[in-house]
Amino acid sequence: MNIKKHKTLKLYTFCCSNCLDGDELNHLLGEGEGGEHKIISLPCSGKADLLYILKAFETGADGLALITCSISECHYLEGNLRATKRAEQANALLEEAGMGGDRVTVLRMNGNGIEDIVAKLEAFRERIRDMS
Repeated sequence: MNIKKHKTLKLYTFCCSNCLDGDELNHLLGEGEGGEHKIISLPCSGKADLLYILKAFETGADGLALITCSISECHYLEGNLRATKRAEQANALLEEAGMGGDRVTVLRMNGNGIEDIVAKLEAFRERIRDMS
């Protein structure tokens, strides 16, 4: 019996409140299966500081998704670009710590709406499940 496949996953999602309603996302994710999912709404995805990302893993997160505005639609000019750089830095540090370097992902909002983000989060959950 493979115990790892049955492990309850703990995933965090940091999302920009300008492009996504965290409550609606929580409702849509609550209908699916698969572990604990904590959603943290930020005024801008650029506020997802590297220390906050690493703290999520320190408290037991298996994976973290950063949901940002589209590249040209950030309300704070470059917040979504900062979020991408911080995700890359976090993945490098997690790789160095031996956890694997693909546990933080950046998902950009696009014209397909929140259903597209939910589908991408489900795919991310499966990828993390395979890593755990």
